[in-house]
Amino acid sequence: MAGREDGYRHTEVRGTQDVAWAQELLDHLRPTGRDVHRVVAWLAEAVQGRASLQDDTGALLAGTRVPLDADLVADIVAGRIASAAWEGEGRHLRLVRVDRPALSSAGVLAVARTAPFDRRASDIVTHTVQVVELLLRAREASVAGRRLERATSDLRLAILQLLMVEDTVSARRVAAGLWPGLLDTDTACVFVLEGAAEERDRLAEECLDATEEQALVVRCPAMDGHVIVVTPGEAAGQALRSLIVRNPNTFLGGSARQSLARTATAYGQAVSALAVAHFRPDKAAVYAERTHPERLMDPAALREWTADVLHPLDTLPHHTRAELLATTRLGLEFTAVNAAKVLGVSRNTVRARMERVEGLLGTDFSDLTVRAAAHLALNTQIGLAEIPAARGTAQPAPTRLADLLTGTAVRAWAQDLLGRLDADARDLRRTLRTWIAAGGNSERAAQTLGMHAQTVREHVRGAEPVLERQLLAAGSDLYEVVLAHLAVGELEPPVLDRAKPGDPDSPVHG
Repeated sequence: MAGREDGYRHTEVRGTQDVAWAQELLDHLRPTGRDVHRVVAWLAEAVQGRASLQDDTGALLAGTRVPLDADLVADIVAGRIASAAWEGEGRHLRLVRVDRPALSSAGVLAVARTAPFDRRASDIVTHTVQVVELLLRAREASVAGRRLERATSDLRLAILQLLMVEDTVSARRVAAGLWPGLLDTDTACVFVLEGAAEERDRLAEECLDATEEQALVVRCPAMDGHVIVVTPGEAAGQALRSLIVRNPNTFLGGSARQSLARTATAYGQAVSALAVAHFRPDKAAVYAERTHPERLMDPAALREWTADVLHPLDTLPHHTRAELLATTRLGLEFTAVNAAKVLGVSRNTVRARMERVEGLLGTDFSDLTVRAAAHLALNTQIGLAEIPAARGTAQPAPTRLADLLTGTAVRAWAQDLLGRLDADARDLRRTLRTWIAAGGNSERAAQTLGMHAQTVREHVRGAEPVLERQLLAAGSDLYEVVLAHLAVGELEPPVLDRAKPGDPDSPVHG
């Protein structure tokens, strides 16, 4: 046995063969050749034997396994000896310790051959160990860096998911440890950048640089090509616009400023604006602050109606209630699959929570008028200063959705919006009304209209640019159009089949 001296041992190069193997070994340090497996395989070929690299547990890291004495390996791994030589049974064996500082452990490089180790073979083994150590350190540092990056990315996603379910207190606590002050704000904007899926990691890094890490940058869990940015500052929007100038085939959609509790609403606005950005020459769009129907309704009546619709959830524990409301809000805005990815739960969980809300409200979310009414209530609920106290029997009759939609301003808005469709000879208005009544099902609408389902889809798609709203993708835009049809009386108002106080048996209109 022999101990290896600390440091690198000087080797005199005396012939062209020595120059050749040294150059080949150095080539493995080039960026295109850094592979421990290739180095160990090269070593076996260079010494005309077998070579293996194993870690402190005996797991094979590279090469072909060589039978080794367990006690001898243990001494080398423990650092009692640095190297060993063994001869017997027609073979010659060299074992050398391979340090792995990043893991606070060591491995063993073993080389076996039938001929004795001459000076050339010994030098090759010694220098190969040095190269292997360098490559392992580089690889382990890279792995550690990727783990840290992945952990940081997961933490950003967790913060976003907390914001999506309105848990701003927990979101601030999680963010405070790594990004102090990031969420020390009452309001923020949400931006969504869209690019090629294979370029998303680079785009996310550019977003971090552009916002100087003063924004929450998240790789969207639902859409592979999307990067979500939650930013409290105004300057971030301009910085993100500069990215799409430098990156072809990249688009940007931004929300209006919202409270942190309305992050899910802001996200929906950003996605809606992103769709518009695809048709803009500058490839960017911010959600238009157009007239929304709820802003034309009597505020007190809207609060009364919202509290009444959501009253069955008031008996639930606060955490459960908030969870159901947030999940349902996202489930109405996006598909169950995408809502699940954003929230970090399974799609079955999303569906189960929404079914529970359906049961509590005594309604059916497959009806688009019901979905529009629930969407209105859920988004109004976010802005309520407080939920009104439980009503007594002396209270006046609860406000109905029909009452909210009969106001002069709301009806004028609805007639103006749907009137845009009247000029089209295809009677888009009739097709759209029938399609909504059929729950957004083109096949059922086609049977009613006596046309092909593809024609129905083309008519609905043709109405989108006229109304300046996305319809085939369920969400806020579609629900506004549904409310417009309800306001002008072209659709029956939704029915909520739950009992009201004092009238436990009769279904009532929402």
